[in-house]
Amino acid sequence: MIGIYGGTFDPVHYGHLRTALEVQEALGLDQVRFVPCRQPPHRRPPRFSAAERRRFLEAVLADAPPGFVLDTRELERPGPSYMIDTLDSLRAELGDVPLVLILGLDAFLGLPGWHRWQEIPQRAHLLVMDRPGYRPDWPAPLAPEVRRRCCDDPGELRRAPGGRIHFLRVTRLEISGTFIRRCLQEGKSPRYLLPDTVLRLLESTSTELA
Repeated sequence: MIGIYGGTFDPVHYGHLRTALEVQEALGLDQVRFVPCRQPPHRRPPRFSAAERRRFLEAVLADAPPGFVLDTRELERPGPSYMIDTLDSLRAELGDVPLVLILGLDAFLGLPGWHRWQEIPQRAHLLVMDRPGYRPDWPAPLAPEVRRRCCDDPGELRRAPGGRIHFLRVTRLEISGTFIRRCLQEGKSPRYLLPDTVLRLLESTSTELA
């Protein structure tokens, strides 16, 4: 069973890494594939270039737990980085292996705005990283999907290639790429928010953080 963890990773930090580890351990994932987005369809372009964000991830994953791997297919694909295209590509490559798309709760709530979003649960299970004690009013398009697909037993995810939604409480570290970039702009250190390997690359990069 393979986890798909997409995002801009602008830059990658401990918030990404800790939640990925907890999801991997909770579900017994054979892999967690970090899939950096080249061109996000729903937000401003990343501040760091695709090449820089790839280097950040390569540096982190060189010393990561077994099964943490970098998947660069979105960086190599032109145009907007639609998750449905990524899942189609993975399906063509991996066949019927169970895939688990790892989403934060905010991303899940915004799912109806994604390109061909209703096809996504047909390609993969959805793992939603939950907030303790928080259950929102699901948006109208999502509510029937949650009722139909929700499962409490993570073992169910191994029994099919996709189609289920599982909610998992994880340790949510209040770290954001925005705050890290602001620290750098203001001449402050983002140390202890992200691995030292990434910090050294950030300090040596020529990227203008205007």
